[in-house]
Amino acid sequence: MPDRPDVGCAGAKAVFEPLRALLGERFSTGQAMRDHHSHGEGLPTVGMPDAVVFPATNEEVAAIVTICRDAVVPIVGFGAGTSLEGHVAAVHGGVCVDFSTMNRILDVSPTALDCRVQAGVTWQQLNTDVRSHGLFFPVDPGAEATLAGMAATRASGTMAVRYGTMRRNVLGLTVVTADGRLIHTGGRARKSAAGLDLTRLFVGSEGTLGLITEVQLRLYGLPETITAAVCQFETLRGAIETVVTALQFGVPLARVELMNALQMLTCIRYAKLNEFEPKPTLFLEFHGSPVAVRDQVETMQVLCAEGGGAGFRFAEQPEDRSRLWKARHDNYYACLAYAPGKKNMGTDACVPISALSDCILETEADIAQTKMIAPIVGHVGDGGFHLGIMFDPDDPEEVRRAEDLARRTGERAIRFGGTCTAEHGIGLHRRDLLDVEHGPAVAVMRTIKQALDPLGIMNPGKMLNDAA
Repeated sequence: MPDRPDVGCAGAKAVFEPLRALLGERFSTGQAMRDHHSHGEGLPTVGMPDAVVFPATNEEVAAIVTICRDAVVPIVGFGAGTSLEGHVAAVHGGVCVDFSTMNRILDVSPTALDCRVQAGVTWQQLNTDVRSHGLFFPVDPGAEATLAGMAATRASGTMAVRYGTMRRNVLGLTVVTADGRLIHTGGRARKSAAGLDLTRLFVGSEGTLGLITEVQLRLYGLPETITAAVCQFETLRGAIETVVTALQFGVPLARVELMNALQMLTCIRYAKLNEFEPKPTLFLEFHGSPVAVRDQVETMQVLCAEGGGAGFRFAEQPEDRSRLWKARHDNYYACLAYAPGKKNMGTDACVPISALSDCILETEADIAQTKMIAPIVGHVGDGGFHLGIMFDPDDPEEVRRAEDLARRTGERAIRFGGTCTAEHGIGLHRRDLLDVEHGPAVAVMRTIKQALDPLGIMNPGKMLNDAA
């Protein structure tokens, strides 16, 4: 099938009646519904599904997949539609499976520090629910993403430096495979040596191996004390190397985010952070007992001063912390407001922290040479950073320059010993970089894909399909 976003699936109508009989009003072929499910955020890729379905149970998902398998009709999973790399675009048409009605928190165990949720539960919804138990879930990608979508893309967030990414925090899954089987992977034990680790196989598979319908997750106790701080620096290198030094000293930072001067300017204007200057800035957060947090803060103040930072500003009240972190999470929209009429081509990369300064500074120089607006924000505690590349979607030359800049960012990260994507995933837009990064290992990935999805119906055209 040609990899074009305007091509539907010729055989899709064969599944309409069985799906309508199964789901009733939770089956739709309406134009507006299909259009809503034709794209995520980020790059303007559109791939129209032929139908959209809203299952309510694992068994309904299995039935949907079985019906589509028998007719060889493509299937694309859809969570909140916040993906940035074209993951949800139905580039070959077919059936879009929207998990928004599967939004129940099935179990919370305060004593075991875990929970089980349906695919459509968002991380914000989970945190609101478990707060009454004195618990929280730490992976916060910013957007109102679903937890199954976060598992499928191996998402991360601002607290990954201390609590890890989805890869670390997913204990087990319920998955419907491409042949319609309902399987359970992993479990509630924190370690196991029993068999192949299928949980890790499906985490990060971007819907190309099966549909995740339930997720078993780690939870953590709410810290006794939380203190946030902001420190501004004269140079970007000074800010980055301060973080590297802190990690080498073993300071247990809960969050540490970097904004370069341009990204800080966009957030000052958008979030009205008028008390700050458009300089390279670190956003920090410390968790622990009062004594431990005080020690961490004092150590960071010394290290920041040595790195050229000044003017520590603290936020200890929840509303003050929320304001700071909302400004951080709203950087995508801050970029849009800074460049009206342009789109934001968000891209990400990750390198060893020893290479972070050189990689980001080289990236800034590349941006300056292209004369494009592309602010940088980074999860510098684990070596990750993002570009918000602003471009005019109606200007083919500007689109090309934006895509070239995004590609060079991925290639540069690989050259520095890192990865072309730490969080967003491969999707449609980075399939060529997968071969650059992994070489012959991609053939092994394709062998696994072929074994689990021989008909190629699970999110076709993404990551491994048609990548060569």
